Parts: sequence; structure tokens; C-alpha cells
Amino acid sequence: MFVGAPGSNMEINNSMHHFQEWLRSLPSKVPGWEDYWSLLPSSSSLLGLGALASLTAYWLLTRPRPMRPPCDLQAQSVAVKGDPTCRRSALLQDDSLLEFYYDDTRTAYDMFRRGLRIAESGPCLGFRKPSQPYQWISYSEVAQQAQLLGSGLLAKGCQPKPQQFVGIFAQNRPEWIITELACYTYSMAVVPLYETLGLEAMVHILNLAGISVVVCDREEKAASLLENKEKGHAPKLSCLVLFDHFSQALVARARACQVEVLKLSQLMELGRQNLQDPVPPQPEDLAVVCFTSGTTGKPKGAMITHGNIASNTSSVIKILEGSFVIGQEDISISYLPLAHMFERMIQVSMFCHGARVGFYQGDISLLMDDIKTLKPTFFPVVPRLLNRIYDKILGSVTSPLRRALLHYAVKRKQAELGSGVVRNNRLWDKLVFNRIQASLGGNLRFALTASAPISPTVLSFLRATLGCLIFEGYGQTECTAGCTFSMPGDWSAGHVGAPLPCAAVKLVDIPDMNYYTKDGEGEICIRGPSVFRGYLKDPKRTAEALDADGWLHSGDVGQWLPNGTLRIIDRKKHIFKLSQGEYIAPEKIENVYLRCLPVLQVFVHGDSLQSYLVGIVVPDPEVIGDWTKERGLVGSYEELCQNPDVKAAMLEDMRAVGKKAGLKSFEQVRDLHLHSDTFSVANGLLTPTLKSRRADIRRAFQEQIHAMYSKTSCD
Repeated sequence: MFVGAPGSNMEINNSMHHFQEWLRSLPSKVPGWEDYWSLLPSSSSLLGLGALASLTAYWLLTRPRPMRPPCDLQAQSVAVKGDPTCRRSALLQDDSLLEFYYDDTRTAYDMFRRGLRIAESGPCLGFRKPSQPYQWISYSEVAQQAQLLGSGLLAKGCQPKPQQFVGIFAQNRPEWIITELACYTYSMAVVPLYETLGLEAMVHILNLAGISVVVCDREEKAASLLENKEKGHAPKLSCLVLFDHFSQALVARARACQVEVLKLSQLMELGRQNLQDPVPPQPEDLAVVCFTSGTTGKPKGAMITHGNIASNTSSVIKILEGSFVIGQEDISISYLPLAHMFERMIQVSMFCHGARVGFYQGDISLLMDDIKTLKPTFFPVVPRLLNRIYDKILGSVTSPLRRALLHYAVKRKQAELGSGVVRNNRLWDKLVFNRIQASLGGNLRFALTASAPISPTVLSFLRATLGCLIFEGYGQTECTAGCTFSMPGDWSAGHVGAPLPCAAVKLVDIPDMNYYTKDGEGEICIRGPSVFRGYLKDPKRTAEALDADGWLHSGDVGQWLPNGTLRIIDRKKHIFKLSQGEYIAPEKIENVYLRCLPVLQVFVHGDSLQSYLVGIVVPDPEVIGDWTKERGLVGSYEELCQNPDVKAAMLEDMRAVGKKAGLKSFEQVRDLHLHSDTFSVANGLLTPTLKSRRADIRRAFQEQIHAMYSKTSCD
């Protein structure tokens, strides 16, 4: 019997009996059948044939069936008002975009309350200590603690209104969510802080938002904020609330600069003594101001409303309604930063259905142990981690026989995926993939990757080996989280899916980069109920992001595919992410490298599927000869450009200049290609104002860039 088959011996015997009776009835139904009947084996010999037929019929009834897509996979989006450059989800009945899925969930607060009604005293937030099982806080306990904490904030002078900002400076843990829900319970907005912003940026945020209360996890973070208060840089800061224990020295230091320090439990007790009725937010109210670190200038605070969150979450629920219904038994692992919208949207989706969220211990090196213990069914992930899993799987297979078996099994599973079947109970799963699946807890049903592009090779490989649904999304903070999403049943790779039901997506011409909508290419623009309100107290940068018609200009370059999905092909702004999520401003790096004596022109390239940079350098012909002679290297200009020792010396010099200028390690190029012809207007690599045509340079040196990445990855 097949693994997981629900049948029984009695069912098979009955099927055999019915099959034999059907054979005997044929002479009366089919003329001439008597001649063939006499040639058939005796009734007893038919037993084996009947058993085989019954098993065949049983397999046909119980075989895995392909997932039924919610729409035609060859037409996943629809042109808006007949404009092929502007498209919306094919799941919508008309051009009206989705604002909410459930009638009673129009805010983030509503979504948690819905989960509370479903789960009541069921588990909500999980945490663990080293080598211990997970402990759970119930939905009712979370709601009660949030009301106490919110009442405590009001007792400390906070106002129950969306213009009241409360800072959260902490790693992922249950108290983070309880603090956020406390703010939502009384219509306050949260402002997440995180260490990679830097202290100068955090001071800017505290002052811009007028934050008086910051909730922290550890004493070290509170001390860093106090340091700026002591210098007079954060005058409005008046209260620090800590999750963990803190020293009396911190209390004394804070008192000296008129800042009160409280334990979270103290603030909750104050709330218990001054308990207030909830003041629920409205959809148009501000929920969070999410500051983006960027690469240059002061951070921008994206204003996200409750309606933004509800529409974005509802759209994902809408897409998944026929393929993945979140239930109370579903569990998500929380380790991606809660300071960013991706992780927050995942959690809101879980809470809306009464599901569970388990937090990692705070140490990324222990994440795999947390996953094995938690056994999540839902795995939010970024490409960097998927790449590590992929590399680890391939690296663990050393013998040629096992490698061949792995690749054969992957091909068989990928063929099944091609027919729309997703499962983890096939023979190959038991023989080849069981340890891989067990390393992620063994219960995984769903994974979602976002934040950066993922290689189609890695995505297809992991869909086969993990045997679960893996979706890819695309978006940015300014559209709450996502604006496109993979369609269930479409397991192809190389695109980021179709528009979410909450978003209309259009492309606009970029003449400077030779991208035109007539070719189905252009800058990606988004409009709809999930698009943010603007940047906090920054009308200039708001106007740069949002045009007069409400379209958010993403800065990414996209291409519509024939099936209505979107492919990301470039970046309009000269800022991009590496695979580990670090932002790169290449022109800043190029300006540093131009200080190197032998460098005439330089082009820095990064690939969002790679973790490092490479460069194209045109050496200065008037300098390179003398510079190389000092290093014992001679030859003509062309010969020097082809000499690997010259390249190595130049790379060393550039990295030294970069280090002196303060470039971070990920901002330094790892390999170079030396080119003997200058970039010019005549050869199409410079604009008439002598700026680099970055897209054209990248295309011109595509072969060399590919070779550098291939070589470096093999080193």
C-alpha cells in the first residue's frame, strides 16, 4: 500500500469482488465477448489480476493531485483599463483593489483580536532557554499584558492617539510584540530602532519623532541612548523601560539627566493600578514609522497605517486561500528583524488566524537548534539563508554515487513540481531528502522568501528537496511589505509573481537607461491601499517617492512576462543590495577608488545574488608605466592591462585606499578586470555630461563580470 494511503484490506477485497463481477457482466453488454471470455483464465486465476486492477484503481483515486491554481497561470495579471503597462491581480473581479479580507479585520489591532477570538487560551508567543523546550504565552495572556502595559504608558504621560510615538529598541522576543500590541490597543504608533542604524541616526529619529519613551531589551542599549541624552542630543527622552534586569548604576546615571528607568513588570503594575479601556485605532491611523537605513544621508521614516497593514496582509491571505489556510496548529519561527516590515507582516498573518509564533534565542548561531526544537510549519526566510542551506546540502554530499543520486532525485521531484504537485512523502523524500527536511523540523508546509532576489537554481532545488510550498515576494517598506507574490501552482522561477490584490503595478519609461514600456520594461511603480502615507516630516523626499497621482516610484526596473508576472531586471537608482542584505552606493565607492594614482576610471558592480563586489578599471596610461616599474613590472600599456600581477598590485592599492577612507569590508571590491580603452561618449559608456551609463557598462562587460564571479566563487 502507498505511504499515507487511507485504504484497508476489506476495501481492496471489495474492489476485487466488484472488478470480477464487472468482467462477468461483459458478455451481456459487449457482442462477441463470449469468444474472448472462454480464453480468459479461470475465476481463481483472476484473483491476482483483480488485485492488480484494484490496486491500480486505488492508486488512481489516492495519487497526489496537482494544486489547483486560483487563476489561469498563463494570465496571472490583467491590464488596467486596457493599458498593458499597468496591471492588477487576476484574482480581482474588477479594478477595485482589495482593502481587507475579513469584514472584522481592518487594522493590525483587529487582526490580533480575531486570533484571540479563535484561539482564546491557546498558545500565541513562544520562547525558550538554552537546551530547554519552548514555553508558550497564550493569546488571552498576551492581550491582558498588552492592556496593562498600554495603561502603564498612559500613566507615564503618553496620549492615546496616532501621533504618540513609542520607541522599541530590542531583539525579537515576546515582549516586543506585547509592547507593539500595547501601543495599538490605545491607538499609539511604534518606532522600531535597531543597532545598525548607528547612534547618530537613532538620535535623529528620537528627535524627529519626539520620542519620550523607549522600550529596550538590555542595559547596554539603554546606556547608549543615555549617552546621547547626557550630551544633550536627545532632549525629549524621559523614560527607559527594560525587559531584562539592570544595574543601580544605570538608574543613577539616568536620574542625573532626568530620565526614569523602569522594569517592564513595574510599568505593567502601574497599568494595573490605572487600568484604562482600550482605544482601538482606525484604518487611516498611523501604526508604525519604519526608518530605513539607506546608504547616504539621514534615515527616512516611512509612515505605515493600520489600513496599509490590513490590505497587504489580506492580499496574501486572498492568494493563499485555496492552497494554504493558516490554522491554530501552524507555527512560524521569528528571527528576521522585527524592525523591518517583512517579519511584522508574517506575524500579523499568523495572529489573524490564531496561529503561533516562536522566537529564536537571539543568537543566530543557535537558529538551527531552535528550528529543530520548534518544528515550524511556516518559515519566513531571506535568500542569504536559503543559499547557505543550498551550499550546505551540496557540500555534505562528497561521494560521486551519492551526488548522482541526489541530482537524480531532485530532477524527479522537479518534474513532479512541473506538473503542479508539491509533497514530501514520495520515495525520494524517504530515501534522500528526509535528513534535509528533518534539519528544518520536519513539519514545514510553507516558506516565503523576500528582501532580495534569489537564484532560480537555488529556488527550484529547495522546492524539490524540502517538499513544501516556497513562494517568492517582491516589495519594499514604502508599500508596507509586498506588491507582487508567487501564484500557487506556478512553481517556475526567474520572476517575482503577479501583483497582489491590494496593488496596481505599472512600468514607466526610463530613457536614460534605454528602458521603454513599449518593450514591456520600465521603472516599477505601485499604487493602492498598501502604499505608505509618506516620510515623517520630510515632504521633499516624500515628493520624490510619491507622484501627484499617488504612484510610488520604486527605483527598481521591471519587465512584464507573457504570463502576467513581473521580473526584476535592474535598479534605476544607483543603489542596490548584496545577497546578505547590505546596501551599496557604487558611486561613493568609485569616488574613493579614483584617489588611487594609477586609476583613471572605475566601475563598481554588485549582484544581488552575490555577497561581494567586483570592478572594471581603466588604468591611467600616463601613470601606469612608472607605477608598475616601481614594482618591477614592465610592458606596453595593453600588456600591463593583461598582466595578472599588475591587477593584483592595483587591487591591493585600491583596497588600502578604501580602508583608509572608511569603506566597510563588503564595500571593497574582491576582484578586478583591467580594460585598456577608456569609457567615452563615443563608445556609449558615458553620457554627454560624462556620467557613467551604468546599464550599458554592465552589458558591455557582462562576460568579464561573469568570469570574475565564477573564478572568485571557486577560490
